[in-house]
Amino acid sequence: MQNKRLLALALFAFHFSLFTSYAQTGTTAYEFVNIPISAHSAAVGGNNVSMVEDDVTLMFTNPALLANVTDKTLNFNFMTYMASGTKMSAAFAKQAGERGTWAVGAQVLNYGEMTETTAAMEELGKFKATDIGVQGGYTYLLTDTWSGGVQGKVLLSNYGEYKSVGLCVDLGLNYYDEERGFSFGIVAQNLGGQVKTLHEERQKMPFNLAMGISKEFVNAPIRISVGLQDLTHWKSEYYTSAGGKELNGSKRFWNHVSLGAEVFPSAQTWIGLGYNFRRGYEMKVADSSHWAGFSIGGGIGIKKFKLGVTYGKYHLAASSIIVNASYSL
Repeated sequence: MQNKRLLALALFAFHFSLFTSYAQTGTTAYEFVNIPISAHSAAVGGNNVSMVEDDVTLMFTNPALLANVTDKTLNFNFMTYMASGTKMSAAFAKQAGERGTWAVGAQVLNYGEMTETTAAMEELGKFKATDIGVQGGYTYLLTDTWSGGVQGKVLLSNYGEYKSVGLCVDLGLNYYDEERGFSFGIVAQNLGGQVKTLHEERQKMPFNLAMGISKEFVNAPIRISVGLQDLTHWKSEYYTSAGGKELNGSKRFWNHVSLGAEVFPSAQTWIGLGYNFRRGYEMKVADSSHWAGFSIGGGIGIKKFKLGVTYGKYHLAASSIIVNASYSL
Protein backbone atom coordinates (compact mmCIF):
# COMPACT_ATOMS: atom_id res chain seq x y z
CA MET A 1 0.00 0.00 0.00
CA GLN A 2 2.83 2.41 0.85
CA ASN A 3 4.51 1.77 -2.52
CA LYS A 4 1.23 2.46 -4.35
CA ARG A 5 0.87 5.77 -2.52
CA LEU A 6 4.45 6.73 -3.40
CA LEU A 7 3.82 5.91 -7.06
CA ALA A 8 0.59 7.94 -7.09
CA LEU A 9 2.40 10.89 -5.50
CA ALA A 10 5.17 10.72 -8.10
CA LEU A 11 2.65 10.66 -10.96
CA PHE A 12 0.86 13.69 -9.46
CA ALA A 13 4.18 15.55 -9.33
CA PHE A 14 4.64 14.96 -13.09
CA HIS A 15 1.10 16.17 -13.78
CA PHE A 16 1.81 19.33 -11.76
CA SER A 17 5.15 19.96 -13.48
CA LEU A 18 3.55 19.78 -16.92
CA PHE A 19 1.27 22.75 -16.15
CA THR A 20 3.75 24.87 -14.16
CA SER A 21 6.15 24.81 -17.13
CA TYR A 22 3.71 26.97 -19.15
CA ALA A 23 3.91 29.78 -16.58
CA GLN A 24 7.56 30.49 -17.32
CA THR A 25 8.35 33.48 -19.55
CA GLY A 26 11.43 35.20 -20.94
CA THR A 27 14.63 33.75 -22.34
CA THR A 28 16.16 30.52 -21.05
CA ALA A 29 19.22 30.45 -18.78
CA TYR A 30 21.68 27.63 -17.95
CA GLU A 31 21.42 25.85 -21.31
CA PHE A 32 24.72 24.11 -20.47
CA VAL A 33 22.75 21.45 -18.57
CA ASN A 34 21.42 20.19 -21.94
CA ILE A 35 24.92 19.30 -23.16
CA PRO A 36 25.34 15.54 -22.60
CA ILE A 37 27.55 14.18 -19.82
CA SER A 38 26.92 10.44 -20.15
CA ALA A 39 28.88 8.91 -23.04
CA HIS A 40 26.44 6.00 -23.19
CA SER A 41 23.37 8.25 -23.33
CA ALA A 42 25.03 10.60 -25.85
CA ALA A 43 25.91 7.71 -28.16
CA VAL A 44 22.25 6.78 -28.65
CA GLY A 45 20.90 10.25 -29.37
CA GLY A 46 21.52 12.39 -26.31
CA ASN A 47 19.18 12.84 -23.36
CA ASN A 48 18.21 9.17 -22.94
CA VAL A 49 15.83 8.80 -19.96
CA SER A 50 14.98 5.08 -20.23
CA MET A 51 18.34 3.28 -20.46
CA VAL A 52 18.77 0.77 -17.60
CA GLU A 53 22.50 0.36 -16.94
CA ASP A 54 25.00 0.29 -14.10
CA ASP A 55 26.06 3.83 -15.02
CA VAL A 56 26.04 6.67 -12.49
CA THR A 57 26.25 9.33 -15.25
CA LEU A 58 22.60 8.58 -16.11
CA MET A 59 21.66 10.56 -12.98
CA PHE A 60 22.21 13.67 -15.13
CA THR A 61 19.30 12.64 -17.40
CA ASN A 62 16.89 10.75 -15.11
CA PRO A 63 17.43 10.40 -11.35
CA ALA A 64 15.21 7.29 -11.28
CA LEU A 65 17.94 5.38 -13.19
CA LEU A 66 20.20 5.52 -10.12
CA ALA A 67 18.39 2.41 -8.83
CA ASN A 68 20.64 0.25 -11.05
CA VAL A 69 24.03 1.68 -9.99
CA THR A 70 26.56 -0.37 -8.01
CA ASP A 71 27.19 0.69 -4.43
CA LYS A 72 30.02 3.19 -3.91
CA THR A 73 30.60 4.09 -7.57
CA LEU A 74 32.91 7.02 -8.30
CA ASN A 75 32.85 8.68 -11.71
CA PHE A 76 34.84 11.32 -13.65
CA ASN A 77 34.00 12.77 -17.08
CA PHE A 78 35.60 15.03 -19.67
CA MET A 79 34.25 16.59 -22.85
CA THR A 80 35.82 18.76 -25.55
CA TYR A 81 33.51 21.61 -26.57
CA MET A 82 33.84 24.54 -29.01
CA ALA A 83 37.26 26.22 -29.49
CA SER A 84 39.11 25.99 -26.14
CA GLY A 85 35.98 25.19 -24.19
CA THR A 86 35.78 22.02 -22.09
CA LYS A 87 33.22 20.40 -19.85
CA MET A 88 34.19 18.36 -16.79
CA SER A 89 31.99 16.55 -14.30
CA ALA A 90 32.06 14.02 -11.48
CA ALA A 91 29.55 11.91 -9.59
CA PHE A 92 29.36 9.49 -6.67
CA ALA A 93 26.56 7.04 -5.83
CA LYS A 94 25.93 4.97 -2.71
CA GLN A 95 23.17 2.56 -1.80
CA ALA A 96 20.91 3.45 1.14
CA GLY A 97 19.28 0.29 2.44
CA GLU A 98 17.83 -2.44 0.21
CA ARG A 99 15.78 -0.17 -2.08
CA GLY A 100 17.35 3.27 -1.96
CA THR A 101 20.32 4.98 -3.62
CA TRP A 102 21.63 8.50 -3.18
CA ALA A 103 24.13 10.35 -5.35
CA VAL A 104 25.91 13.67 -5.69
CA GLY A 105 27.31 15.23 -8.85
CA ALA A 106 28.87 18.37 -10.26
CA GLN A 107 29.60 19.77 -13.74
CA VAL A 108 31.65 22.71 -14.99
CA LEU A 109 31.59 24.13 -18.52
CA ASN A 110 34.60 26.36 -19.13
CA TYR A 111 34.32 28.52 -22.25
CA GLY A 112 37.93 29.68 -22.00
CA GLU A 113 39.29 33.21 -22.06
CA MET A 114 37.43 35.86 -24.05
CA THR A 115 38.07 39.46 -25.12
CA GLU A 116 35.88 42.16 -23.57
CA THR A 117 35.03 45.02 -25.93
CA THR A 118 32.86 48.14 -26.05
CA ALA A 119 30.04 48.69 -28.57
CA ALA A 120 32.65 50.43 -30.75
CA MET A 121 34.81 47.25 -30.64
CA GLU A 122 37.46 48.81 -28.41
CA GLU A 123 39.24 46.12 -26.37
CA LEU A 124 38.94 46.46 -22.60
CA GLY A 125 40.79 43.32 -21.58
CA LYS A 126 40.20 39.60 -21.06
CA PHE A 127 37.65 37.71 -18.98
CA LYS A 128 36.67 34.10 -18.33
CA ALA A 129 33.22 32.55 -18.62
CA THR A 130 32.05 29.43 -16.81
CA ASP A 131 28.82 27.60 -16.00
CA ILE A 132 28.63 25.38 -12.90
CA GLY A 133 26.05 22.89 -11.68
CA VAL A 134 25.98 21.03 -8.35
CA GLN A 135 23.32 18.45 -7.53
CA GLY A 136 22.27 15.74 -5.11
CA GLY A 137 19.54 13.15 -5.49
CA TYR A 138 17.79 10.11 -4.08
CA THR A 139 16.18 7.14 -5.84
CA TYR A 140 13.83 4.56 -4.37
CA LEU A 141 12.51 1.25 -5.75
CA LEU A 142 8.77 1.79 -5.43
CA THR A 143 7.98 -1.75 -6.62
CA ASP A 144 9.90 -4.56 -8.30
CA THR A 145 9.44 -2.76 -11.66
CA TRP A 146 9.01 0.95 -10.80
CA SER A 147 11.63 3.33 -9.43
CA GLY A 148 11.27 7.01 -8.64
CA GLY A 149 13.93 9.66 -8.17
CA VAL A 150 14.29 13.31 -7.22
CA GLN A 151 17.32 15.56 -7.22
CA GLY A 152 17.97 19.18 -6.36
CA LYS A 153 20.37 21.38 -8.33
CA VAL A 154 22.16 24.66 -7.86
CA LEU A 155 23.14 26.28 -11.18
CA LEU A 156 25.60 29.17 -11.47
CA SER A 157 26.75 31.29 -14.41
CA ASN A 158 29.88 33.43 -14.09
CA TYR A 159 30.64 35.68 -17.08
CA GLY A 160 33.27 38.19 -16.09
CA GLU A 161 31.68 40.58 -13.58
CA TYR A 162 28.18 39.18 -14.21
CA LYS A 163 26.84 36.30 -12.13
CA SER A 164 23.55 34.46 -11.73
CA VAL A 165 22.23 31.65 -9.52
CA GLY A 166 19.33 29.27 -10.14
CA LEU A 167 17.68 26.58 -8.02
CA CYS A 168 15.76 23.67 -9.55
CA VAL A 169 14.75 20.03 -9.16
CA ASP A 170 14.41 16.98 -11.42
CA LEU A 171 11.61 14.43 -10.95
CA GLY A 172 11.99 11.05 -12.62
CA LEU A 173 10.20 7.71 -12.99
CA ASN A 174 11.34 4.47 -14.59
CA TYR A 175 9.54 1.21 -15.35
CA TYR A 176 11.72 -1.82 -16.13
CA ASP A 177 10.55 -5.34 -17.02
CA GLU A 178 13.73 -7.41 -16.94
CA GLU A 179 12.15 -10.54 -18.45
CA ARG A 180 10.95 -8.67 -21.56
CA GLY A 181 13.93 -6.32 -21.65
CA PHE A 182 11.57 -3.34 -21.79
CA SER A 183 12.12 0.02 -20.06
CA PHE A 184 10.05 3.21 -19.97
CA GLY A 185 11.30 6.47 -18.47
CA ILE A 186 9.82 9.90 -17.93
CA VAL A 187 11.43 12.95 -16.33
CA ALA A 188 10.68 16.59 -15.64
CA GLN A 189 14.03 18.37 -15.64
CA ASN A 190 14.97 21.77 -14.20
CA LEU A 191 11.79 22.83 -12.39
CA GLY A 192 12.63 26.01 -10.51
CA GLY A 193 13.77 29.60 -10.98
CA GLN A 194 16.52 32.17 -10.63
CA VAL A 195 17.41 33.66 -7.26
CA LYS A 196 20.08 35.99 -8.72
CA THR A 197 20.01 37.30 -12.30
CA LEU A 198 22.73 38.46 -14.70
CA HIS A 199 20.74 41.61 -15.47
CA GLU A 200 17.41 43.00 -14.31
CA GLU A 201 15.50 40.59 -16.55
CA ARG A 202 14.64 37.26 -14.93
CA GLN A 203 15.19 34.29 -17.25
CA LYS A 204 13.26 31.05 -17.12
CA MET A 205 14.91 27.72 -16.38
CA PRO A 206 15.63 25.25 -19.21
CA PHE A 207 12.63 23.06 -18.34
CA ASN A 208 12.42 19.81 -20.26
CA LEU A 209 9.66 17.21 -20.09
CA ALA A 210 11.07 14.06 -21.68
CA MET A 211 10.11 10.42 -22.02
CA GLY A 212 11.49 7.40 -23.79
CA ILE A 213 11.46 3.63 -24.22
CA SER A 214 14.27 1.12 -24.59
CA LYS A 215 13.78 -2.47 -25.79
CA GLU A 216 16.24 -5.34 -25.79
CA PHE A 217 15.93 -8.10 -28.40
CA VAL A 218 15.29 -11.54 -26.91
CA ASN A 219 17.43 -13.52 -29.35
CA ALA A 220 20.09 -10.94 -30.22
CA PRO A 221 22.48 -8.71 -28.22
CA ILE A 222 20.77 -5.55 -29.49
CA ARG A 223 18.82 -2.74 -27.81
CA ILE A 224 16.91 0.08 -29.47
CA SER A 225 15.81 3.35 -27.86
CA VAL A 226 13.32 6.04 -28.85
CA GLY A 227 13.17 9.33 -26.96
CA LEU A 228 10.86 12.35 -26.99
CA GLN A 229 12.24 15.66 -25.72
CA ASP A 230 11.01 19.15 -24.88
CA LEU A 231 7.36 18.10 -24.94
CA THR A 232 5.99 21.45 -23.68
CA HIS A 233 7.55 23.54 -26.48
CA TRP A 234 5.85 23.34 -29.88
CA LYS A 235 5.88 27.00 -31.02
CA SER A 236 7.68 28.09 -34.18
CA GLU A 237 10.34 30.15 -32.38
CA TYR A 238 11.89 26.92 -31.14
CA TYR A 239 12.46 25.73 -34.70
CA THR A 240 14.89 28.10 -36.35
CA SER A 241 18.09 26.57 -37.69
CA ALA A 242 21.54 28.17 -37.69
CA GLY A 243 20.83 29.19 -41.27
CA GLY A 244 17.68 31.10 -40.23
CA LYS A 245 15.24 28.63 -41.79
CA GLU A 246 12.02 27.93 -39.88
CA LEU A 247 10.53 24.45 -39.71
CA ASN A 248 6.77 24.22 -40.30
CA GLY A 249 4.07 21.60 -40.37
CA SER A 250 4.18 18.03 -39.10
CA LYS A 251 7.98 17.94 -39.36
CA ARG A 252 8.10 19.74 -36.01
CA PHE A 253 7.20 16.45 -34.34
CA TRP A 254 10.42 14.84 -35.51
CA ASN A 255 12.43 17.61 -33.90
CA HIS A 256 11.37 16.16 -30.55
CA VAL A 257 12.63 12.68 -31.45
CA SER A 258 15.93 10.91 -30.88
CA LEU A 259 16.73 7.39 -32.06
CA GLY A 260 19.42 5.00 -30.90
CA ALA A 261 20.64 1.44 -31.31
CA GLU A 262 23.24 -0.58 -29.43
CA VAL A 263 25.10 -3.83 -29.97
CA PHE A 264 26.64 -5.78 -27.09
CA PRO A 265 29.56 -7.90 -28.38
CA SER A 266 29.98 -9.21 -24.82
CA ALA A 267 28.54 -8.64 -21.35
CA GLN A 268 31.29 -6.08 -20.69
CA THR A 269 31.24 -4.11 -23.98
CA TRP A 270 28.80 -1.98 -25.96
CA ILE A 271 28.73 -0.04 -29.24
CA GLY A 272 26.06 2.60 -29.83
CA LEU A 273 24.82 4.77 -32.70
CA GLY A 274 22.21 7.52 -32.53
CA TYR A 275 20.54 10.41 -34.27
CA ASN A 276 18.97 13.52 -32.71
CA PHE A 277 16.61 15.25 -35.16
CA ARG A 278 16.53 18.57 -33.27
CA ARG A 279 20.31 18.87 -33.14
CA GLY A 280 20.65 18.01 -36.82
CA TYR A 281 18.12 20.66 -37.81
CA GLU A 282 19.34 23.47 -35.56
CA MET A 283 22.91 23.12 -36.85
CA LYS A 284 21.95 23.04 -40.52
CA VAL A 285 23.69 25.75 -42.55
CA ALA A 286 23.35 26.06 -46.34
CA ASP A 287 21.19 22.90 -46.36
CA SER A 288 23.99 20.87 -44.75
CA SER A 289 24.22 19.84 -41.09
CA HIS A 290 27.80 18.51 -41.48
CA TRP A 291 26.83 15.29 -39.65
CA ALA A 292 25.37 17.16 -36.68
CA GLY A 293 22.73 15.04 -34.96
CA PHE A 294 24.65 11.80 -35.44
CA SER A 295 26.62 10.26 -32.58
CA ILE A 296 28.63 7.08 -32.11
CA GLY A 297 30.34 5.59 -29.10
CA GLY A 298 31.44 2.50 -27.23
CA GLY A 299 32.40 1.27 -23.82
CA ILE A 300 34.13 -1.52 -21.93
CA GLY A 301 34.10 -2.82 -18.38
CA ILE A 302 37.05 -4.52 -16.70
CA LYS A 303 36.18 -5.82 -13.24
CA LYS A 304 35.34 -2.71 -11.18
CA PHE A 305 36.45 -0.21 -13.86
CA LYS A 306 34.31 1.10 -16.74
CA LEU A 307 35.26 3.36 -19.64
CA GLY A 308 32.98 4.96 -22.23
CA VAL A 309 33.84 7.22 -25.21
CA THR A 310 31.44 8.97 -27.62
CA TYR A 311 31.83 11.28 -30.62
CA GLY A 312 29.17 13.86 -31.49
CA LYS A 313 28.60 17.45 -32.57
CA TYR A 314 26.98 19.90 -30.15
CA HIS A 315 28.17 23.22 -31.60
CA LEU A 316 28.70 24.53 -35.14
CA ALA A 317 32.31 25.44 -34.33
CA ALA A 318 33.61 21.94 -33.56
CA SER A 319 32.91 18.29 -32.90
CA SER A 320 33.10 16.86 -29.39
CA ILE A 321 34.50 13.83 -27.61
CA ILE A 322 32.93 12.65 -24.34
CA VAL A 323 34.93 10.38 -22.03
CA ASN A 324 33.48 8.66 -18.93
CA ALA A 325 35.54 6.72 -16.37
CA SER A 326 33.89 4.96 -13.40
CA TYR A 327 35.21 2.79 -10.58
CA SER A 328 33.33 0.84 -7.91
CA LEU A 329 35.14 1.23 -4.59
